Amino acid sequence: MDNVIESKTFDFAIRIVNLYKCLCDQKKEYVLSKQVLRSGTSIGANVAEAQQAQSRLDFISKMSVALKETTETKYWLKLLNATAYLNDNEVKTILSDCIEIEKILTSILKSCKR
Repeated sequence: MDNVIESKTFDFAIRIVNLYKCLCDQKKEYVLSKQVLRSGTSIGANVAEAQQAQSRLDFISKMSVALKETTETKYWLKLLNATAYLNDNEVKTILSDCIEIEKILTSILKSCKR
């Protein structure tokens, strides 16, 4: 993948899937982990869909959904941290990656709307 946002969101989805497995297997947490799995993997799926957009508006729409999913994923990660399912060290890098993706998506959307 030579598309930076596609590559970053795919790698992020892998981390989210592994986080989900860990939360289920080690912490026996199934509800919040399912939420973060859905939103965290949806980011990359929407970015991938946007690459085949039928129009500029379709591209913007898909990337906007990806951005919304990023915001939701941040929420679930922070909640998992606040409820002690993830400690500060465990959430730090994955949350940082999520914020980086959010910034890239925001930048892409700003440049598309000019």
